[in-house]
Amino acid sequence: MCVYATLIRSAERAVTTTDWLVSRHGFSFGDHYDPDNTHHGTLLIFNDDTVTPGGGYDLHRHRNSEILTWVLEGVLSHRDSDGNEGSVPPGVVQRMSAGAGVEHSERNDAATPVHFIQMTLAPDDADTAATYEHADVSADLARSVLVTLASGIPERPGAIGLGTSGAALHVARPAPGQSVTLPQARYVHVFVTSGRAEMTGLDLSGADTDGPVVMEAGGSLRLTDPDAGEDGATTAVSVRGIDPDTEILIWEMHRGLMDPA
Repeated sequence: MCVYATLIRSAERAVTTTDWLVSRHGFSFGDHYDPDNTHHGTLLIFNDDTVTPGGGYDLHRHRNSEILTWVLEGVLSHRDSDGNEGSVPPGVVQRMSAGAGVEHSERNDAATPVHFIQMTLAPDDADTAATYEHADVSADLARSVLVTLASGIPERPGAIGLGTSGAALHVARPAPGQSVTLPQARYVHVFVTSGRAEMTGLDLSGADTDGPVVMEAGGSLRLTDPDAGEDGATTAVSVRGIDPDTEILIWEMHRGLMDPA
């Protein structure tokens, strides 16, 4: 049994820069195409975006995509062709299921930059009706180290639903020295949004580093465990907070992109 690990530092991510946007890509995106970096599990897009005041994405169309947004700083304004609109501040998780097709815009109408993470997964079913959902999890974050933001796993409900079965998004805010055990799944994606974190219990022979895996803000770790879910598959990996402001987004995925739902 072996957990395969790929460590990606913030500086190693492809970057798109315009006069209003800095976007750091976890996977191939736009003009940045790498045939060896198109997805992990069912996760297709993982963008770390900063938008200046007055900037943003004008109305554009999506189809058959589960799009989730998590704001780190500032406020993001959302509008879509189904009539959903509002402001998304930190502590609110947002999901738009594009289904058969929907247009939306995401802009910064505030006076300060907005910094947010946007993630896209492949849905189970194509060309369904588009849906929208958001939830404020601020109170849950104040009570718990680990909060499930969105889930397509029936036995692990989240603050909002997800149209991708076997996948769930968690956020963790471990205090310095405090550890959180990662879910055991075939695919796990860990991203540090702020502060620093250290991975423990990991066989480092599969990672491109020697010694402890310390991740800084903007860094990610992809874990692949082919034996997860099988009898005896008990590999446990933990993430330990280093700084007071450490925050980590964790994707748990129990199937791959081409596996049946």
